[in-house]
Amino acid sequence: MATQAAPDQRRGLALALLAATQFVLILDASIVNVALPSIGRDLAFAPQDLSWVANAYTLTFGGFLLLGGRIADLTGRRRVFMIGLALFVAASIAGALAVSPLMLVVSRAAQGIGAALISPAALSLLMTLFPAGKERNRALGVWGAVAGAGGAAGSILGGVLTEWFGWEAVFWVNVPIGIVALALAPRLLPEAKDAFGVRSFDIAGAVTVTAGLAVGVYALVDGNRAGWTSAQTLGLGALSIALLLSFLAVESRSAHPLVPLRIFRERELRGANILSIFITAAMFPMFFVLTLFLQQVKGYSPLEAGFGQLPFALSLIAVAGLASRLVTRLGYKLPLIAGLLIITAALAWFSNLSPDGSYFGDVFGPALLAGVGGALMFIPVTIAATAKAKPEQAGLASGLINTTQQIGGAIGLALLVAVATARTEAVFAAGERSPAVALTDGFQIALLTGAGLAFIAALLAVVILPNGSKTTLPDAPEGERVPVGAGV
Repeated sequence: MATQAAPDQRRGLALALLAATQFVLILDASIVNVALPSIGRDLAFAPQDLSWVANAYTLTFGGFLLLGGRIADLTGRRRVFMIGLALFVAASIAGALAVSPLMLVVSRAAQGIGAALISPAALSLLMTLFPAGKERNRALGVWGAVAGAGGAAGSILGGVLTEWFGWEAVFWVNVPIGIVALALAPRLLPEAKDAFGVRSFDIAGAVTVTAGLAVGVYALVDGNRAGWTSAQTLGLGALSIALLLSFLAVESRSAHPLVPLRIFRERELRGANILSIFITAAMFPMFFVLTLFLQQVKGYSPLEAGFGQLPFALSLIAVAGLASRLVTRLGYKLPLIAGLLIITAALAWFSNLSPDGSYFGDVFGPALLAGVGGALMFIPVTIAATAKAKPEQAGLASGLINTTQQIGGAIGLALLVAVATARTEAVFAAGERSPAVALTDGFQIALLTGAGLAFIAALLAVVILPNGSKTTLPDAPEGERVPVGAGV
């Protein structure tokens, strides 16, 4: 029993390390938002450039994920995890010490590249540590809960750090966490003795897919500023499509492709990645809209607005364990559909926001419900996207699901901001003089649009996922489990 407990305890520590790292990566996508006014004043940002403090991270994170996942498969996941962490820590230090807008934006872009190396490597390491079945589902439940909570926690922690210590603290907070993770990684995480597959790198595939994704994300995140029918947006959109089509042509002819196209023959993986785009497009903008509503309409401070989203994080964490058990017993399809329907209801409830309403009447209830739906969505879709990946493609499968989540979030935020802005301008044009009323009308239609996306995803899940889809295989025999810290 003692020999069994030790590996299990170390695997638990390894899971804590991986989940905490993913928490920080998701946190960093939103932690700077409440600090932007302070950053703009101190570094003399032009108003139209300030959004790039957030966008630079999203752009490189989303653009380099597939490349990061494949590098992890070919050169070793722990090695890539640690290289990404080192880059992330160095970029965080540079961001905290930034003395100009250019230095800060470049630092954020470097953080995104580090995150794109870390995230798929971390998820594939989790799959290596825990055998398919209830153990992996439980581990992915922890992963999903911690990562999902990172979105809400970013606003809270960003408000606390900015108000108490200054905007630099939103970058310094990454440094001790990253250093501790770097120190523990060699002791807790396994590394492949030999890299999977042939040591041949698909340069043409890497260039076309990374450039295509980066250009596409850029077009989306800058679309509201440049205009959706502008030459820039349409031109970049066409270029992104052309690059991605070129990538598919390259991959179909490559002897050692970056992304073997046969991986998409797996119905669960294909369906999960399609649904992931809709899920994050519906969910990710919710945090943005609520932050603006609480500050611009209700007059909350950044700190109060951050804590206003706490019910979501708490209910998601509380339900994550149940979600992983449901997937073990029922498969991923039914819990995923249930989660999507719950999110649809929560966002529709949120769309009743009122400038004269109360926090408990307008925000608290739907935030709790959204956390329940979030747990029932994110955990099953992650399991479906990764459970049947071959060992040599674990990093690729992890990179794919992370990529579709980033792309979905960028699409959703761009779409819902455009919808909200158009509605607010229309209300003003109709003669409304109250900014609170006009803004709330815009937020309402944006949240209702998110509810529509979630409902479409629920309908798609019924059609594109196989019935009775259980990815829960029997636990591997003890002798087949990967010992923590050993070679794979």
